[in-house]
Parts: sequence; structure tokens; C-alpha cells
Amino acid sequence: MFYTDGKLQYPVRVERPDPVFARALQQAIGGVEGEIRVCMQYFFQAMGARGNPKFRDLLLNTATEELGHIEMLATAVALNLEGAPVGDQERVADDPIAGSVLGGVNLKNILSSGLSAMPVDSDGVPFDMSHIYASGNIAADMTSNIAAESTGRVLAVRLYNMTDDPGMKDMLQFLIARDTMHQNQWLAALEELGGATEVFPIPNSHPQDEEKREFSYSYLGFKQDGSEPAPGRWSEGESIDGNGTFETRNMEPLGEEPNLGLARPGTGAQAEQL
Repeated sequence: MFYTDGKLQYPVRVERPDPVFARALQQAIGGVEGEIRVCMQYFFQAMGARGNPKFRDLLLNTATEELGHIEMLATAVALNLEGAPVGDQERVADDPIAGSVLGGVNLKNILSSGLSAMPVDSDGVPFDMSHIYASGNIAADMTSNIAAESTGRVLAVRLYNMTDDPGMKDMLQFLIARDTMHQNQWLAALEELGGATEVFPIPNSHPQDEEKREFSYSYLGFKQDGSEPAPGRWSEGESIDGNGTFETRNMEPLGEEPNLGLARPGTGAQAEQL
């Protein structure tokens, strides 16, 4: 069950409406790095979380926070669209050139939502949930969440650098701060699960002695001239999970050329394939 008191999580004010910036803000709502993505990701991870209930609580609590961020950004989009030249919208249908006066405004925000935010990205493409990662493995999900918050913080910083509006900068600094916390809380959750030496490789429930151990910690090179790839921490020394030692080796084909044989009758293949 969810509750709302009708108030924003953090103040949203726009001193100088900017319809073009409203379009940019749509990326933070419905883009692959946006708030709909993380909200739904944490929500569905919570719904499938098994084991210690505190991880479900962590995920669900954060998903609820992200709903508030969507509300904040949607409010910011609407306030920025107050500067959109709506008097020209009637001409757009008859004269596409008239659309140029909108100066980069997403027409969907005018024609489809009446100067309101939409669940779309900055190009007007609806968020389709294809970037929701909820694996049922708590460590895999936490690792995915670190990446989600990292790209979200990158986007928020880029938006911050795009605007000179003091109110928008203030709101974005709040969102940037929350991205900082969320990155750290997911890392802390991995630490509580045992850290790198206990969590990885994911899933740690699969016995490693059954995998092809000669490839478990080998950094493989695929240079055509046979030279080794550039070395790094990933190519020598103890592995991060503490279960092996990194090495570098050039990969050579271990299998044969594939031969699928003839096509089966009735599959629509050419006669020469049968």
C-alpha cells in the first residue's frame, strides 16, 4: 500500500521557463537512465526478493522515493513548458515549417499532454520497461543498481550543466545527492552480503569446481597478430573474488567449423539446402 500527502519531496521552482530544457528533463523521467527505470527496477526487485526481508525493505523504500523524484521532474517539466509558444500549435498541423518556431520543443508535450510531462524520453519515445533488471539474485540486482544510479547521476550532472536557472540547479543538486546515496547504499548492501570475496562470482551458489576453471581468470586476447592485449589489474595478480589468479593468454579456436547439415523438409528452405 502506498500513501501520499500531496507535497513534493523537495522544492521545485522555475524562475525562467525554458521549453527546450523541459524536453531535456524528459530524459530524466522516461529515458533509459531516468527515474521511471530505477523506480520500476527497484519495485520489481523488491517483489521478487527472497531471503532476509531487510533487502526487500531497502528496495521497496527506495522505489517509493523514486516515485517522488518522478513527481518532482514532472512538475519541473510543466513549469518549464509555461514558456512554450502555444499560440503556434494550431499552425503546426497545416505547416510543418511552423514547428521550427518551437525551437526544439518536444511537440508531444504540447499536442498530446497539454504542456505536461509524459512517460517518454527527450525524443518523445515512451519508456517500454525493457531496461528493468530484476533477476531474483540479490547480488546481481544490487550490482545492476549501482550501474543504474551511476548513469542516472551522469545524466543529472549533464542536465545541471545545461541550465542557468537557479531553481532547476537547486533541484538537480538534490537529485545528484540522492544518486550519491543510492550508489553507496547498493555498494553497502553488497558489502553486507559479504563483499567481493563472498558475493562474486554471481551466483555464488554455483560450485566453481564444476566450471571450466582454466578459463575462470584468464584475460583472453584476440589480436590478429597474436600479440597480447594491454595489461592491467585484470590480467595479473589475485582475482578480485580471491578465488584465483589472473593471467593473460591468447585465445585460439578450440572447436571445429560448424556444420548444421541439410535443412529439414517443410521448413521453407531452398531445394539446394535439402
